[in-house]
Amino acid sequence: MIKFWDPKLKNNLKRYIFQCTLATISIMFILLFLNLFVYTTIIASLGATTFIIFTMPSAYSAKTKNILGGYTVGIISGIIFNSMSLVLVDKIDMINLSMLYMITGALSVGITIFVMAITNTEHPPAVGMALSLILTPWNYQSLLYVFISILLMILVKRLLRRWLIDLQ
Repeated sequence: MIKFWDPKLKNNLKRYIFQCTLATISIMFILLFLNLFVYTTIIASLGATTFIIFTMPSAYSAKTKNILGGYTVGIISGIIFNSMSLVLVDKIDMINLSMLYMITGALSVGITIFVMAITNTEHPPAVGMALSLILTPWNYQSLLYVFISILLMILVKRLLRRWLIDLQ
């Protein structure tokens, strides 16, 4: 028989509620300052990071080095391939425009994965960030806000680490 409930839930219900509330509050503050309709994919990446930080605080991808390093790699890769697509867009006709974004998006994902893997900074949502910088509009202010958001989540995690457990 498949068990749908985590066996730890019974003894840790307050922690589950506490950690999920922290995640909810964190993403609410992110949503307050980023335009929901313009930065949807950036918000989705941050939502995934919020999940990892507050439900799996001791996971490899929840380490500070991985979160900061992963986002740094993802953002740099996204900026490089976004710049490449902006340079090439004038040289490509409209029929091939979607192909250009497909190729630069795929390259940003592949390079981000490769660099995170060789630098031991694996954080899966950061790959989504690299892709989002190809597919949706962004500005440097929104990227600064991303870093501020992840720094605040990391700070909350560190301050509350003795009360946080892995919920999986």
